[in-house]
Amino acid sequence: MVIDATQRPASVDATNFRRSSGILHAPETIRQPSSLSLRSDDSDVTTRSANQYIDTDLLRGVSIGFVAPSITPELVPLAGSMPDIISLPYGRCPPLHLQAPNWRHLLKLMARLSGTRFEPTVEALAVTRSAQLHLRTVVQFVRPHHSSADWRTVLWFTIDHPVPTSLPGGRKYTNGDVDVLPWSYTLSSLPALLRDNSDTMLSKCYTIPSSDSVPFPALPITFPNMAMYLQAALEESRRYANDSSSGLRKLAKMVETCYPNGESSDDGERSRVGGLFKKVIGRGRKDKMKKGKGGNEDTYELVTPFVLDEWGP
Repeated sequence: MVIDATQRPASVDATNFRRSSGILHAPETIRQPSSLSLRSDDSDVTTRSANQYIDTDLLRGVSIGFVAPSITPELVPLAGSMPDIISLPYGRCPPLHLQAPNWRHLLKLMARLSGTRFEPTVEALAVTRSAQLHLRTVVQFVRPHHSSADWRTVLWFTIDHPVPTSLPGGRKYTNGDVDVLPWSYTLSSLPALLRDNSDTMLSKCYTIPSSDSVPFPALPITFPNMAMYLQAALEESRRYANDSSSGLRKLAKMVETCYPNGESSDDGERSRVGGLFKKVIGRGRKDKMKKGKGGNEDTYELVTPFVLDEWGP
């Protein structure tokens, strides 16, 4: 069915964020464009209600928006609810941030938010002529101040953008350097936290590269699938623990250094998440070859029991 704009679930884009009590959140108003295609009446109801049962403790210290996060010693609850649809523009737009108290907290939250997904804006699809779009993710750990022992986890997101072939030194954006922000991040002014992405006493950054086993996520993608992607990226980094030549081990070292008390997933969770991610990627590729379609629907079917069994209440 086709639902007009007055029936759409709440969503987030670069133009309709507003600030309330210092916390960025999705407004109650809906966004354009004017229609959204769903497969059945039940789909809209499911999307609207999927995030209603999130533990309020999981929303403490959480923020989301196209501006820099507020890094405070206190864990301020997210104002309002997490949006259902997060629309990402293509090209000139500040990166979207998602902040949580720590890495493990972030994965738990995303795994439970089955009603939230990233998707490109209609304008992005029009500009790229409906080509497959991918997400570029930067992981940042930030301390509120020098004397703090706590590190906040901040994820940054943009849609991948091809590097111009005529760009001098453009190879640094395509060689998998984990210390270089993606080219898509340079297309607009960066938040202060990212302008100098070199590691300091207050901040550590890691640009997740693409590999055969952990490619860039294709849009649209649900938050539970993004949680699997992030855990798979961490597992990939751990496999390079003794390799100092590529920089891929950096994410694992960041997690180990900033969260020494086990804020990352335990061994059992890592095994289950990593294995499921491989199944998702493998099945998606097979379906794409057989049917000429993406693997998002199959991915959601695989993630749903995972969320209930491993991460759900």
